[in-house]
Amino acid sequence: MTRHEEQDDPGRRTGRRSTVLKAAGLTLAAALVVGIGTAGWAYRHLDDNIKSVDIDNALGDNRPAKSVTTPAPSGSATAAPLPTEAVNILVLGSDSRSGAANQALGGGDSTGARSDTAMVVHIDAGRTTATVVSIPRDTLVTRPSCPLSGGGSTAVAYGVMFNTAYSVGGPVCAVKTVESITDVRMDHYIEVDFSGFAKIVDALGGVTVTTVEDIDDDDSHLHLAAGTHHLNGTKALALARTRHGIGDGSDLGRIGLQQTLVKALLAQIAATDLLTSPTELYQVADAVTGSLTTDTGLDSLGELKELAESLKGLSADHLQTVTMPVVTAPSDPNRVVAQEPAASELWASLK
Repeated sequence: MTRHEEQDDPGRRTGRRSTVLKAAGLTLAAALVVGIGTAGWAYRHLDDNIKSVDIDNALGDNRPAKSVTTPAPSGSATAAPLPTEAVNILVLGSDSRSGAANQALGGGDSTGARSDTAMVVHIDAGRTTATVVSIPRDTLVTRPSCPLSGGGSTAVAYGVMFNTAYSVGGPVCAVKTVESITDVRMDHYIEVDFSGFAKIVDALGGVTVTTVEDIDDDDSHLHLAAGTHHLNGTKALALARTRHGIGDGSDLGRIGLQQTLVKALLAQIAATDLLTSPTELYQVADAVTGSLTTDTGLDSLGELKELAESLKGLSADHLQTVTMPVVTAPSDPNRVVAQEPAASELWASLK
């Protein structure tokens, strides 16, 4: 399967497209603060909100090659042109389950953090078209040895779930594992904390969603009758986490709910005129920047602004959305493995 072929029905394609637009829209919301005359202290506060990890330094040179870029013309007296080269961004949704606060938000009783959402966002040269590839978290992979921040490294692990990379080695191991299974260089990394996501929803005044079946999930602490509901941040996060008590209880049900939620969030963003309300814009930007962890190439409002501005020519009609081709794992009917050669062909198309 090539990256321009679709696997799912139109509703699911729309949901994944909305996921991308959510990431782009929230990044843009944060970046817009730069251009609205925000006071210096507010700019510094938002800038300091963003957490970062020096992934390039941690991984060194033993990585897939960077895309070849065309140097910008020199000698111009105008401002430096916006970047136009192709770029790959690993976007993760991280879900911390430890601590009383997170458990109160539906995190259950497990500890640590998990990457329950993983997408490779490939933006083509010229930055007017893009492909988003979702990697199922239950995919069994060979997890490479990853450097640890405190020294040493993890051991190579065979036939383990993809999302264990983040659990054992954080963003650095997540990036290295994605690069290992795709042979595609990740130029940037963006992580959105699910707890911060709840704050974003509250800053927007909540979201309205419609569910087609009753939800009764003690693990996520969410109990909703089928129908339309206006959710605050806590309940919206619980909806994003819900998988039990719906459908067959698998992760596919949760993905469907997340797609519904993302579309609702986009509708709320569109209904909230952030550009005419600096106060609301600041509140949303504060929530967004406070929930982000990036690589060191995107860890400032200026860098986020440049990325957002370079994507102004990218519309929803020019986004291709696919899921990495997978089949049921022979060793475990509850897990999947990459389907070859389709998966390798897909990743090769992103180079």
